[in-house]
Amino acid sequence: MGGFGWGAIDDKKIEAAIALALDRGVNFFDTADIYGDGRSEILLGQTLKALGQKPVLATKFGVRLDANRKGYYDNSPAWISQALDGSLKRLQTDCIDLFQIHYRDERVPLALVLETLENKRAQGKIRHYGLSNPLPAELNDAALASATGLVSFQSEFSLATRENEALIRKTIEKLNLTFLSWGSLGQGVLSGKYGPDTQFAKDDRRSRPAYVNFQGERFEKNLRIVDVMKTIGARFDKPPASVALRWILDSVAGSVVLVGIKGPDQLRANLEAFGWRLSSADLAELNQVSSPVAKP
Repeated sequence: MGGFGWGAIDDKKIEAAIALALDRGVNFFDTADIYGDGRSEILLGQTLKALGQKPVLATKFGVRLDANRKGYYDNSPAWISQALDGSLKRLQTDCIDLFQIHYRDERVPLALVLETLENKRAQGKIRHYGLSNPLPAELNDAALASATGLVSFQSEFSLATRENEALIRKTIEKLNLTFLSWGSLGQGVLSGKYGPDTQFAKDDRRSRPAYVNFQGERFEKNLRIVDVMKTIGARFDKPPASVALRWILDSVAGSVVLVGIKGPDQLRANLEAFGWRLSSADLAELNQVSSPVAKP
């Protein structure tokens, strides 16, 4: 929705997708102040106001741009206050349901960050807060256990990216937090619409080497995963994207899948993930083909 780095974006299609999502029972929208440098929050806030809807709103703070448009992390209390007020204004709401630390600024003690967020809860500006990168289990900070407003954490997780799976499960067990998966479709590689000859435009971030799901042997492996997803999906009359999302929901109990939507058609394919379950045999087959390669 930020209109940056994912190819061409049509605001009208985004707005139509939001309306359809709400109509179909989707009640959770996740964004960040840095997405499109505020544009994502603005468009979401405007659309929800026009529709007269108030779903659960989640946004993030902690990534800023300097004078040269280079990103850096800031978790200082002063920036938390400024970022929160900016998000409230752009989203046209008086309270953020879930305010998340986008990335950690190691200069600021985590205890101070959590204390600041608790103060914002007391002020009624946020209801809960969460973590997004790194995983809470990696932080090993006693302050997390006593953070009463901490309810969730995010990490990249999908059939294409399972490297963090052990830490994700450890965090859920240790801190009893709700897990939100981002990159649930592997930046789109699990949608089933790409093949060996796929090429991305220069304005699409997936053309960069850093987006490993579309590079070399990893891309080839992901296409093999998609082939298995298509076979399983055919048995249920479901598109590949819905199989990828269903795998997360069935593999991590109580999880929330986050997906990026450009328009109603993508949304419809993703909504097919609900109302059914993968069998144990299906899960085993998907786990086997997607199993991470052991590091030497």
